[in-house]
Amino acid sequence: MRRQVGRLQTESSNLIRVAILTVSDSASSGLREDLSGPALRNHCQELGWSVTASAVVGDERDAIAHRLQLWADASIASVILTTGGTGVAPRDVTPEATRQVIEREIPGLAELMRSEGLRQTKFSILSRAVVGHCGTTLIVNLPGSPRGAVHSLTVIQGVIPHIIDLLAGRTGH
Repeated sequence: MRRQVGRLQTESSNLIRVAILTVSDSASSGLREDLSGPALRNHCQELGWSVTASAVVGDERDAIAHRLQLWADASIASVILTTGGTGVAPRDVTPEATRQVIEREIPGLAELMRSEGLRQTKFSILSRAVVGHCGTTLIVNLPGSPRGAVHSLTVIQGVIPHIIDLLAGRTGH
């Protein structure tokens, strides 16, 4: 069953608008190039999703929460993907910032990403990533490495169209 989740597609997948927030002190200060944001952008575009916004911020809880809230309130995307800041280092605060903004967590998605990530690296278990929603906007924390970010998104991408429909009140029930 887990293998099929990432491959499930629906018609509404072409209508998905995505914003990508890279969280990295070194990338935000220009000390290193952001590779994860562009990797996610390419993957989303391959899926036929529209990337409507992207930004890079440092590992600052208030800055992360502010950008997430701003994008969610403006409804610029149906999904906000964050990359970076989900580990156990002292400045890894993306999950805490995300929890400030979301109304409810969707823990099964984060659990699935961690579980499937273990097939790639034992360090996946150190992820504190959360998934939840703010209004009708889904917010997903992804790892900071390009490979980890894309892999984690691949694991859950098949259910994202359905979640967006549910958040928008299009349940079909």
